Amino acid sequence: MDRRNLLGPAALSAAALAAPALAQSAMPEVRWRAASSYTRGFDVVYGTMERIAARVAQLTDNKFRITIFPAGEIVGGLQVLDAVQAGTVEAGHTASYYYIGKDIAFAPFTAMSFGLNTRQMTAWTRFGGGNQFAADLFREYNIIGHSAGDTGAQMGGWFRNEIRSLSDLQGLKFRITGLAGELFARLGAAPLLLAQADIYPSLERGVIDAAELTGPHDDERANYVRVARFYYAPGFWEPSGRVHFMSNINAYNALPDLYKNAIEVACAEADSNMVARYDHLNPQALRRLIAAGAQLRFWPREILQAAWRANEAMVEELGSRNVRFKAIMDSYRAYRGEMFQWHRVSENSFDNFAFTAAAQR
Repeated sequence: MDRRNLLGPAALSAAALAAPALAQSAMPEVRWRAASSYTRGFDVVYGTMERIAARVAQLTDNKFRITIFPAGEIVGGLQVLDAVQAGTVEAGHTASYYYIGKDIAFAPFTAMSFGLNTRQMTAWTRFGGGNQFAADLFREYNIIGHSAGDTGAQMGGWFRNEIRSLSDLQGLKFRITGLAGELFARLGAAPLLLAQADIYPSLERGVIDAAELTGPHDDERANYVRVARFYYAPGFWEPSGRVHFMSNINAYNALPDLYKNAIEVACAEADSNMVARYDHLNPQALRRLIAAGAQLRFWPREILQAAWRANEAMVEELGSRNVRFKAIMDSYRAYRGEMFQWHRVSENSFDNFAFTAAAQR
């Protein structure tokens, strides 16, 4: 007699449903440590890593748990890639452009001056070949990388004095990160890289003349309005601000496929959630900053035009010295051309009318 006929359809269905649960219960317990480049004070970007860890745990029935350590607890914020590469920690949450001292090719995967905005960056990485370039680079550093959040377009920073022309940039001591520092040096400024904790006291004492961080939400929490009241827009050197979840390649390869998929899903969700949180919080913070005395200013066209020309020349020079950077930027700039044309037709034409019309009501 066929035992399947004795069991009946209901019993067979129950057995089929039980199979995944049995397979799940057989999955190993995995514990990872992840170093963040950010302190808990950066509640949105640090909180993004917390949500990634929570989502991974949820998707694996708490079998795969990731403990997060803020900047400075295991390694400094700018040493996260090194710690993941060496296996000191299994994972990290960081921005690749912090590591341009190792290879300038890390820069485009976070932000480039006058480059792709957040949506355009997502399109290039997912469908325009950007992720393959990143994977090839990260692999050389013993890392698997997943895009895991974005700030959106950032602000242009806090200045003790108003910037009216290129001459006002000459000798300006400006705290700024990444390739943007090289760009401002070409415009005559004196860029410096300071830890976030040192920015406020340096502005207060006049050690620096200006500093950029992220945008209104983070800037309000840092209270820069008290020591530098001129607040500039846009941060043309960071039209996006992409961060990555980096895994040690050996630790990652040892994971069951289910756990790898959980990381991928959690990071993909972070890509949209992080920028949405900033878009929600930044307008509210900007209103409060202006009420507190911030003087909102926009970069003079003379500076924007000079910065565009200097940036294009800088990218060409860097590409002549770094074959990988040139290949990445050839792809990036070609994609930028396509995206800029499309967004001029769609997004920009809408924005130019609707934003102005709304302001005139």
